[in-house]
Amino acid sequence: MDTQWTDKIVIVTGGGGGMGQSAAKRFADAGAKTFIFGRTLESLQATAALSPNIISIVCDVADSASVATAVAQVLQHGPIAALIHTAGINTPDRFMAHADPAKLASEASWRSVMDVNVMGVVNMIQAVSKPMAESGGGKIVVVSSTAGHGYDSYAGVPYTASKWAVHGMLFAARMQLNAHGIVLSEYAPGEALTPLVEKRPVKPTAEHRSAMIQTEDCADALFFIASQAHSMSVIQLPAYQPFGGMPPQITAPWLAGLEIGPKK
Repeated sequence: MDTQWTDKIVIVTGGGGGMGQSAAKRFADAGAKTFIFGRTLESLQATAALSPNIISIVCDVADSASVATAVAQVLQHGPIAALIHTAGINTPDRFMAHADPAKLASEASWRSVMDVNVMGVVNMIQAVSKPMAESGGGKIVVVSSTAGHGYDSYAGVPYTASKWAVHGMLFAARMQLNAHGIVLSEYAPGEALTPLVEKRPVKPTAEHRSAMIQTEDCADALFFIASQAHSMSVIQLPAYQPFGGMPPQITAPWLAGLEIGPKK
């Protein structure tokens, strides 16, 4: 395990808040020159204010041209040691079938979720892997989700589909990148207190939020994974969340109103 990040270049996507913001601060505090990618300069500046080692670059990971331009800017400062990809979205409309048409996932929602959550991973890996290989290798850690390992009914159908795609992509690509000196790893957190919770049809309570994985916990996990010499696939869960799905018999009180429990 190598925790020496001083003056190494790290890219953190989704750096404008939540998990990405916490991860950027974790690497910056360890001495890394940390470039954060996000779609709005205002949110990035809030993160950049946390450390002089954090540099903002506006970038839409779903747009391959935007990604290419942003990565080129980073490469002007030197080789990329690591990519920490946290960018991801969800939508309030999450169902394939529902009595309320407003809860049906629209075509626009499907496209936006797949563009950001799947093609965003593709675009970033393709943009950094060639320069990484040419400079002797590097680390890529992609945030997926437990929704891509089992099923989480509350996560919604589009989000779950996107995370299954990411999980499969990482396993298929791992050895291909490893052959070029790039260590590809996956971080799959369960319920985490990120801005995505605000997209839920039913907002979690304060008690529920305090029991979730906190973004600082996510940052520590991402830092640990990126510091390893070998690929990892790490699942992290809060104490109340079972792995592989949300059965109706779950004892936690937080399913009220989500319409996924047993019918009375």
